[in-house]
Amino acid sequence: MRVATKAAVAGVAAVLAMTGCAPVQSGPAATGADQQTGQLRVWLFDEVNRGPKENVVKEAVTEFQNAHQGVTVDVQYIQVQTRAERFKAAFSDPKSAPDVAEFGNTDLAGYVAGGGFAELDLSGWNDAKDLLPAVLDTGKVDGKVYGLPWYVGVRALYYRTDVFTELGLKPPATLDEIAPTARRIREAKPDLLGISAGGKYTYGAMPFVWANGGDIARKDGDKYVSTIDSPQSKAGLRQYTELIADDICPPAQCAGNGGDASVEAFRAGKAAMVIGGDFNRKSVDASSAAGKYAVVPLPGKTAGSIAPAFAGGNLLGVMKGSERKTLAKEFVQLLGGKTYQRKMFDAMGNMPTFADVQKAVAESQPAVEPFIKTLNAGTKFVPVTPNWAKVDAQAVLPTLLQEVAAAGNDLDVAAKKAADAMNTAFAS
Repeated sequence: MRVATKAAVAGVAAVLAMTGCAPVQSGPAATGADQQTGQLRVWLFDEVNRGPKENVVKEAVTEFQNAHQGVTVDVQYIQVQTRAERFKAAFSDPKSAPDVAEFGNTDLAGYVAGGGFAELDLSGWNDAKDLLPAVLDTGKVDGKVYGLPWYVGVRALYYRTDVFTELGLKPPATLDEIAPTARRIREAKPDLLGISAGGKYTYGAMPFVWANGGDIARKDGDKYVSTIDSPQSKAGLRQYTELIADDICPPAQCAGNGGDASVEAFRAGKAAMVIGGDFNRKSVDASSAAGKYAVVPLPGKTAGSIAPAFAGGNLLGVMKGSERKTLAKEFVQLLGGKTYQRKMFDAMGNMPTFADVQKAVAESQPAVEPFIKTLNAGTKFVPVTPNWAKVDAQAVLPTLLQEVAAAGNDLDVAAKKAADAMNTAFAS
């Protein structure tokens, strides 16, 4: 799922732990048959500005219905905030379940473990050959595809071109150059944050960990073991938390910020740099920073390298209990295929998941090139386990960042505490 503007959502373990939600009735119970007519029920996530998305979806629905006589498509837009109750009801009662649903890629392992989604066979689908392998991996559990990547979200470094020109600065070429550059900006312009960094901005911090050779966890047999307290991970954490300081981004202003608030400071003209997503670009273009910024890939440890970014994004899947699995799969392939991914990019700015479509959008809009370069350089993902939901729900990583950046706690102690909490969750 889009993280920041659409935060990566908790997995099914957290969903199933919730109680007291009445099923939402949206159609007949599944019978196990593969019916070729009737109503196909679709759940998509609502948007702050839903109009452009809805127009594209309506076009796809019309095309699908025209090609399938006797079939109607009922699209419901569900609130991200109430997704847990909706999916819990869908998993426990087929009467409340859609045939097709949009969901965040960090949900996948939990939803599959809960029996929510069916395996997707993409063989024979011509578009599939151009799906980016690393992005397709975010739709897999144990090597099997359960979700078609509908769009992908990655982050890069936004910077104010007017400020950099005035001060004679160049964009940082390595991670090591970010803090000194940010300090120089804040010293020259005390009303500006050198870089807008957030103590709750997990996916802004993780590229620093990954670029330093660290990681969240490693696979050990059939379980995960945290590596957030490894020397490499701590080197990255230290490099990121160094940014949340009075001479760059004061803790009083920045320690409590997540991705949305971090980007908002840049949009409001209060920061000279921020790690922002491709999905933030349109909102920045509608802000006071419009026409005064540029984007480069977030650099890695060495000049010319790119720090690995978190591969956020949303998937389209077929519910396991659907009584119209063939129709559902065909609709997923239509809405999630090349033609409509390009339409969604034009309408919403959603980054396509096909290599050739990405190339086409980069040619039409050069501003997306830094994000595509970031994708092509290699991305990272959260541990693919249902137990990640527990780590996420406990805010283990944001707590670690805040304990160091805001409370001034020892990094070694805070990282060990976070690793222990992860390992408890992974072992449960």
